[in-house]
Amino acid sequence: MKGRDFLTLGDFSAEELWAIMKEALRLEQLGGSVSEILKGKFLVLIFQKPSTRTRISFEAAIKQLGGECVSLGWSEMQLGRGETIADTARTLDRYADGIVARVFSHGHLVEMAEYAAIPVVNALSDLYHPCQALSDFLTIYKKLGKLEGVKLAWIGDGDNVCHSLLLGCSKLGVDMSVASPPGFEPKGEVLQAAQRESRKSGCKIEVVREPEAAVRGADIIYTDTFISMGLDEERQRRLQAFLPKYQVTLKLLQLANPDCLFMHCLPAHRGEEVVDEVLDGPHSIVWFQAENRMHLQRGLLSLLI
Repeated sequence: MKGRDFLTLGDFSAEELWAIMKEALRLEQLGGSVSEILKGKFLVLIFQKPSTRTRISFEAAIKQLGGECVSLGWSEMQLGRGETIADTARTLDRYADGIVARVFSHGHLVEMAEYAAIPVVNALSDLYHPCQALSDFLTIYKKLGKLEGVKLAWIGDGDNVCHSLLLGCSKLGVDMSVASPPGFEPKGEVLQAAQRESRKSGCKIEVVREPEAAVRGADIIYTDTFISMGLDEERQRRLQAFLPKYQVTLKLLQLANPDCLFMHCLPAHRGEEVVDEVLDGPHSIVWFQAENRMHLQRGLLSLLI
């Protein structure tokens, strides 16, 4: 796995995804005695979008493994003045041992990976958020002790996190039911890829219209903001499409398994996609979920770099 790009879970087998999660668990159990793994390694973190959890968890992961990094905004680099992605990638390839990038367009990551020989890690794009999704599977495994046979209900926008969860669920044997309003379903090509993989793993992947149908029998209820970064001009249209039907409430949780868990990749727009009583309630594991971003990324970087 060393030297590979990590742009989408679709590029990795179930065995490889498990290898990353097992490495994350191994490093977590070792505690503080992991500071030699990235000793002498230097990574560049590029943020075209604002970030809290992704930036801090990656910086913490790198430094805990003994590596060094620099975090730069898009406009802090010559990218902000028109230098091509290809030229930037070829330059960073001479300086660093890896690139972690959070961008608007997934195509930017693909181009960066094409021109840089060092690993490029997708820290979020408009299509996928693989680090988030894989850390979510790590979270579920740590809570439930398994992934196969678990049912995850996604309520809301078929966005980048939803796409990565679909690809991961289909490979790891997790049933996933997505409830989205018309026009906001996951992209057809992602759904088709997930359904192809599900036939191999034996899980069920479906898109339904009613949130109540999606959550029946669910072990995990997951949602995300209805207005992703860069879509602020669509705010009113989106809120009209999603509210109140696709808001995660206590009433909706009562239709799932009694001991179901609530997940959210954060930041949460309280009172929109989820009510406070759920986000702060006994079913919520969102802070444990956020912590696992750092653990997963330690495992990922250990194997890639």
